[in-house]
Amino acid sequence: MPPDVPVGEQPLNAWQRYEWLWDVFYAADYVVTVALVLAQDGPLARRLVAVSALTAIGVAYLVLGRRGRRPALFCGLVLVLAVLAIVSHAAAGFGLFAACSMLFMAAPLPLAVVATVLATLSPVLSVLLQQGVDDPSLSTLVPMTGMLAVFGVCVGLWIERVLRQSRERAELIGQLEASRAEVARLSHEAGTAAERERLAREIHDTLAQGFTSIVTLLQAVESEWDDQAAARRHLALAARTARENLTEARAMVAALTPAALGTGTLAEAVRRQADRFAEETGAEVSCDVPAALPPLGTASEVVLLRAAQESLANVRKHAGARHVSVALAVVPGAVRLTVRDDGTGFDPGAVRGFGIEGMRARAAQVGGSLTVRSGRGTTVAVEVPA
Repeated sequence: MPPDVPVGEQPLNAWQRYEWLWDVFYAADYVVTVALVLAQDGPLARRLVAVSALTAIGVAYLVLGRRGRRPALFCGLVLVLAVLAIVSHAAAGFGLFAACSMLFMAAPLPLAVVATVLATLSPVLSVLLQQGVDDPSLSTLVPMTGMLAVFGVCVGLWIERVLRQSRERAELIGQLEASRAEVARLSHEAGTAAERERLAREIHDTLAQGFTSIVTLLQAVESEWDDQAAARRHLALAARTARENLTEARAMVAALTPAALGTGTLAEAVRRQADRFAEETGAEVSCDVPAALPPLGTASEVVLLRAAQESLANVRKHAGARHVSVALAVVPGAVRLTVRDDGTGFDPGAVRGFGIEGMRARAAQVGGSLTVRSGRGTTVAVEVPA
């Protein structure tokens, strides 16, 4: 079943899809039976009664049986009309092939079995009424009629089983459709949550840190009115940070590669982060990045760059460090970013901030890992597969 087509617009089962074939069979059986009745000898009135009864069975099927209306009434009509037709003319017994299948399609199983057995015995009743119990044809007619009754019941049981399976499958398809709708809803919600989490990480790792830098720089300017050169330098840094924040915001909205990676390599972007941190804080920063790194996917480069930004932001806000080192290194099967400081340190097990958890989540998305060690100073190491 195509996933974009509602169940209600498709046939529920093979039985319903080919139900028209049964209509063709009933029509053909009616035409053949009527032709046999009219072609054979016998009183015209009896033949007309037989044809009328057969026609009434067809009308009852169209009005009641095919639409599943009032099954008990339908069974009663088919039984009475079939007996009337066969008693009126023996050739009408050919119509039992259609009548028996109609009963099982339209009526509950017990009622259909009883009606089928009675209908198939009607030829015997016809002979008894017309010829009496001494008619020699009864010796063969009774066994044949009994076999026909058994055969009719067996065919009817098969029809009932097919119909029951069709109903069960229709119910199952309905349940699957409901489950599919639920899965689509949950998938949409999961996608929305993932996008919200992505934006939260991006805002935390870029815009929030940039605004923090701007606030810090402007606060520094307030205390530097007497040192115009230092004030101008900090104002220039604040303006540059604001422009970079704007660029990051535009890239974030468009879900593009971070601006720092769009204009250079990962090593250059990490070095720029370290240099800016030194300018803004006055701390001594060493940056060790290799001349060449193994090819990394954009997602892995973003993880390492954001980890460098977040780690340096944490040093600025919490560590009070005087010396910071930033290093990119190639290790077996991976590229590792390490940020160390000589600040106050913290208990990694007790901290559940968004920054550390965000770095860990980012690393996990590309198959990487995050390690945090803290005591006298802090070391943050992020590895991504190369």
